[in-house]
Amino acid sequence: MMRIFLACLLMWAGGTSLRAQQLNSRQWQDSMREAISIAGTDSARAVLAFQLSEHLSLRDTLQAAHFLGQGFRWAGRSPLLQAIYPYYAALLRSRTDPSGAEALYLRADSLLAPFPGNLALTIRSKAVHRYGALRMLTQDPTQFADLLLHKAIPLARRTGDSALIGKHYLGIGYVFRNHGQHDVADGYMRTGARIMGNGPETAEQRIVTYIALSENLSLAGRNNEAPEMLAHARELLAPWPESDHWVDYYAAESLYFNEAKEWQQALESLSKGSVYADKLHKVYEKQRLQLQQYYALHNLGLYREALRVAEHLMRQPEMTAIVTNRLLLYAGLADTWAALGNKSAAYAWQKQYSTVSDSFHASRLTQEIGAMEIRYRNAEQKEKIAILEAEKKQAQLAGENSRLSLWLMAAASVLVVVIAGFIFVHYRNGRKLAWQKLQEMKQRGELTTSHAMLEGEERERRRVARDLHDGLGGMLAGMKIKLSGIAAENEGDALYQVIGQLDHSVNELRRIARNMMPENLLKFGLETALRDLCESLSSPATHIRFQAYGVAADLPVQTQVTIYRIVQEALANAIRHAGAREVLLQCTQDGQVFFITIEDDGKGFDVPAKEKDPGTGLANIRNRVHFLKGKMDIHSVENEGTSINIELQVNG
Repeated sequence: MMRIFLACLLMWAGGTSLRAQQLNSRQWQDSMREAISIAGTDSARAVLAFQLSEHLSLRDTLQAAHFLGQGFRWAGRSPLLQAIYPYYAALLRSRTDPSGAEALYLRADSLLAPFPGNLALTIRSKAVHRYGALRMLTQDPTQFADLLLHKAIPLARRTGDSALIGKHYLGIGYVFRNHGQHDVADGYMRTGARIMGNGPETAEQRIVTYIALSENLSLAGRNNEAPEMLAHARELLAPWPESDHWVDYYAAESLYFNEAKEWQQALESLSKGSVYADKLHKVYEKQRLQLQQYYALHNLGLYREALRVAEHLMRQPEMTAIVTNRLLLYAGLADTWAALGNKSAAYAWQKQYSTVSDSFHASRLTQEIGAMEIRYRNAEQKEKIAILEAEKKQAQLAGENSRLSLWLMAAASVLVVVIAGFIFVHYRNGRKLAWQKLQEMKQRGELTTSHAMLEGEERERRRVARDLHDGLGGMLAGMKIKLSGIAAENEGDALYQVIGQLDHSVNELRRIARNMMPENLLKFGLETALRDLCESLSSPATHIRFQAYGVAADLPVQTQVTIYRIVQEALANAIRHAGAREVLLQCTQDGQVFFITIEDDGKGFDVPAKEKDPGTGLANIRNRVHFLKGKMDIHSVENEGTSINIELQVNG
């Protein structure tokens, strides 16, 4: 049974969107109507009517359209209000005409670009977010992440609205969560919560954040931490029994119970959530709950009931419009038919799943989103550095002006001493320079030899990895497809076992190829590759923690490969030879100096004895450290663990 995954791609296009949704909707509507009636100008009435239309767009489309029209009439010929109007018009079209809504969001952004005020910047930021959310529904999450990182957040920062900035970060967290990067998603969600907390945070914002964190913790394998978040959300929701957020709360609670294998309680939560969804006319949110209902029924062994739910969801356009939802349903139908003993139907749905999964390229999308995050972090860092350098230069200029006269006076007196000592220094340095040049020539020869050896080794690794992945991997995959076809026709259990073994062999082959030359190193840089290496080597027996500080993204490729091989060999020694349960890897860069620290709680070894007779792994590490003109220090105590400290010279 595939891991439960809460599909939520409509999260930011629907229920928990950027609008300042109030916990007591009816009371808020009444206060807005009163504010419109007493507003002193048509422009003020127009803005209030637009905001009320936004609030009603998912509750009462007729009333929303009424206030949208009122706002347009009150806007008159105001260029700013005329430019704002397309954004609010798009809200009403987002579900019935997504393409038309996309065009209106882009038009609002374009028309508002000349206006510098906070109102224009806020609407532009929200329009970009909503446009990206609609694009995500058409299987383009990379564009959504790109828009949030590079446009929506910068616009929001110019307004100083911490709530708006924080909600954008929460949106990025949803993108990473939907593609299985739950640790990254957790970081963005908590960043969003922290930013929102710096401003006038509302109870609703905290509710949305707690629910999002709870769902992500359940999906990340940290289900035991979810109840705390659910308790916070429930406490804040308790005074508001009519709030829309109860639907999302029960969805998160049912996910927790499903992950905890308390399926009967999951069904009870889903039943409560469905009542709210029906009452509030939330069609897609009701379908999300039904997807969780399917998992609970299947795990309870109620396969016929689970099948009816899955087949019902397959007929719902809101659910099947999203590719990840289709993948979940295909896999679920395959599992359920297999449990009912209908192997031909199970095979047909499994084949459908494989076809869509291959075309979706989930791993590629994850890598592209990760690359965007890296580019955004680099741009942010460069901007900070430029500001600091400008401030530093300004301070230096002021100091230099005050010291200039003193330097001119001191220079005259020092000049006599310098000339007198120059002849002596020149003679002594001449002899020293000749000796240094001789030593440098010797070192350059050794480095050239080492460089050629390492480069040849990496080139051969790439060749073998490519041959394994593209050649042998392709052949094994072809064999699997043919055997699957034969198995479907003959319905033989033995053939399915062979297919499973063959599938395991393909995965092992690809793992070996990635270890020989990891693609993430070449695509996304050293830090991402090291993080992926730690995750791939972690297991129930060994937990690896990775910490990185100031690692430059523009290190030469050969330098990054050399550092990666040093860490790879050291981690392999800690796991294979030391039998460590806990390993800590820290990588820090300070200018042209790169520090590596690896600590483990393994069985340790006798360092002096090992220095006399080093194994292949330790020798490989020392060769690569020497290649980067580095130093290595090893401390180890038998039965207590080992600590390795490495200092390397790198050129950015």
